[in-house]
Amino acid sequence: MNVTFNNRDPVYLQVVRYFKEQIATGEIVAGQEVPSRREIAASLKINPNTAQRAYKEMEEQGLIHTERNHPSRITTDQSILNGVREELILQAIDVFLELVKPIHVPVDELLELIKKKYVVSMEE
Repeated sequence: MNVTFNNRDPVYLQVVRYFKEQIATGEIVAGQEVPSRREIAASLKINPNTAQRAYKEMEEQGLIHTERNHPSRITTDQSILNGVREELILQAIDVFLELVKPIHVPVDELLELIKKKYVVSMEE
């Protein structure tokens, strides 16, 4: 597990985002067992309370479920899993738009630039 933490966002939310990215890319799949809270804390070198808070957040969002005396597992609810990818894309778009908005680039020009850049980045 390789997570690079930033100083802007709470660590527990960064852990949640890591799991969402792993789900969106297919690295973690529906029904897959996830490491225990203690294992995550040790692996990421974070406070166990922070790991607990991340898992609580993921449970509240429906990303994982935990049954008594069993390991936590990624949800099998496809609507939640499909929503994760869209959520990450929309968050990236929001950040991008905040940066580009002051430049007042016409939408057609912006879309063309994005298409070109995306194609080049996919070839790398």
